[in-house]
Amino acid sequence: MIHSLAGGKLRDIEYADFVKVQIIDKDPPQIYWYTTDIIDLKIGDKVLVPYGANNILVEGVIQKIERNLNSQNAPMPIRRTKQIVKKI
Repeated sequence: MIHSLAGGKLRDIEYADFVKVQIIDKDPPQIYWYTTDIIDLKIGDKVLVPYGANNILVEGVIQKIERNLNSQNAPMPIRRTKQIVKKI
């Protein structure tokens, strides 16, 4: 990182809620991290998420929730993480 006094720009820190989701009906079980803006999610809730390269919508079950993580502590890069579509 370049220090701002040297003429560089400090990187902006982003924040997001991360949710670990197990995709239903996949054998072996597949688990992925997603971001969300949905406030009332809890472990065990079913959600609709994009899956695979074609972003096919599938059902998943929430396994873990990490709230308000910054871009430096996130389990995945925020901008590359897919987002939960909705709670079912």
